Amino acid sequence: MNVAVLGSGIVGRTLAQKIASLGHHATIGTRDVGALMARHEKGPMGQAPFAEWHAQHDAVVVAKFAEAAASSEFVFNATNGAGTLEALHLAGAENLNGKLLIDVSNPLDFSKGFPPTLLLVNTDSLGEQIQRSFPDVRVVKSLNTVSANVMVAPGDLADGDHHIFVGGNDAVAKEEVSGLLREWFGWRNIIDLGDITTARGTEMYLALWIRLASSIGFRPLNIRVVM
Repeated sequence: MNVAVLGSGIVGRTLAQKIASLGHHATIGTRDVGALMARHEKGPMGQAPFAEWHAQHDAVVVAKFAEAAASSEFVFNATNGAGTLEALHLAGAENLNGKLLIDVSNPLDFSKGFPPTLLLVNTDSLGEQIQRSFPDVRVVKSLNTVSANVMVAPGDLADGDHHIFVGGNDAVAKEEVSGLLREWFGWRNIIDLGDITTARGTEMYLALWIRLASSIGFRPLNIRVVM
């Protein structure tokens, strides 16, 4: 299966690496491949420069946003939330329309330092903005409530006994995403929250997640819904 992962940060790298390890064709999409490969400084979380990471994971292809989207069967959006819409427009509606897009991004604003605030709250969300901007794309919000390592290996935390969420307007798309989460990453407990407006809740949860992560030293964490 051909999968595009838009975004070259920790989340994009982790998703692409996992997808490639499963035998699928993973392409990381970026604005400028040459500029990305030429960077030598470490990332904001201390991650290795992209070229150094890619040398160890050369099964992952790197291409411009549009090329990655055009060659894919479905797409993960792992871009920086503030630049998501611009990145998706560079990917091109013609390359995204009709496809499943799993949005794992969050509208975090680090302009005033740490902890970040949210660019969108209460009456709108990044997930909704993506769906409005690309009405023919099958947008499903998921995985944005956990860190990258938990996204792809939930079983490493509490034996996988915790929950992840899906939200979107297309019921079939949500079923497809739930299947992928189970088969590819090993998620057992998946809750369908409803339509794409539920992205407001999962995105705003980041305000709590960041404080929790800070208090325990940024170790892997997630929530379990008890009924």
